[in-house]
Amino acid sequence: MALRNPDVFVRAITTVAGNVPVVQSTRNALYVAQLCGADVPVYQGAARPLWREHAHAEWFHGKDGLGDHGYPVPARSAEPGNAVDAIISAIEAHPGIMVVTLGPLTNLAVAVSKAPGIAAKVGRCVVMGGNPCCEGNVTPAAEYNMWVDPEAARVVLRSGLPVELAGWHLCRGEAVLGPSEIEHVLSLDTPLARFAVECNSRAMEAYRIQTGELGISLPDPVAMCIALDPAVCTQVSSHYVDVEVSSELTRGMTVVDRLNVSGDERNSPVWRGARQAQVVWSIDNARWKQSLYAALKG
Repeated sequence: MALRNPDVFVRAITTVAGNVPVVQSTRNALYVAQLCGADVPVYQGAARPLWREHAHAEWFHGKDGLGDHGYPVPARSAEPGNAVDAIISAIEAHPGIMVVTLGPLTNLAVAVSKAPGIAAKVGRCVVMGGNPCCEGNVTPAAEYNMWVDPEAARVVLRSGLPVELAGWHLCRGEAVLGPSEIEHVLSLDTPLARFAVECNSRAMEAYRIQTGELGISLPDPVAMCIALDPAVCTQVSSHYVDVEVSSELTRGMTVVDRLNVSGDERNSPVWRGARQAQVVWSIDNARWKQSLYAALKG
């Protein structure tokens, strides 16, 4: 969606161990950039979380993360540098840049730890992750990106970055592409439209088994839509947000005291000791889908 937007210049794509191992996610990023006809640099990042073993989500997305359809090896290779240095360099060179994260926050956590000053130079930081005040998708308490590397998520949320949290809840219910909407995407009859449906075939079935909802749930495109079109958000509020790191029961839980029942001063609108996150509670689902369709048209 970003690569297809004429008003957006993508400085770099960085990869991380998440749904699939980092070597595979790098191959996927290169392949999708190639499909979009984009010559954007891709940098390989962390092969595992900060302190934990990597736990993939191949059961949901397929062994290759794209539904196991045997997509060809991309023509290009990743850049010789690493993702952390690429993030730091891009932010330093382009103050006000927007950062969008679609996987575990390992790379970004290392970057802000290595160069804390970059947090103040980021214009927006849209994070696909978390499940504020609702159920999770990998445990009852947690969404996958936060659960797989909760320590990294905590570092990012406490770093001073201007986080906009786009949680898993935003891609459910009316946000899901139902059968008629899938048919509409296919009717666009472009390689990108066909790919968008095909690569989610395994995820569609896994989502049906997990939630009982029929269709394609698209958390990453929803987050990118928020990044590209903030007006799609219909309910947003500022809160001090933290992530549980020590409990096995609630590991990775995104803790948002929406009603300030704790009386924690960090949750107050006038608190200045730590940066609050903008939590997106709801979006205009029709508008988000139109944004997706526009990106997939020829």
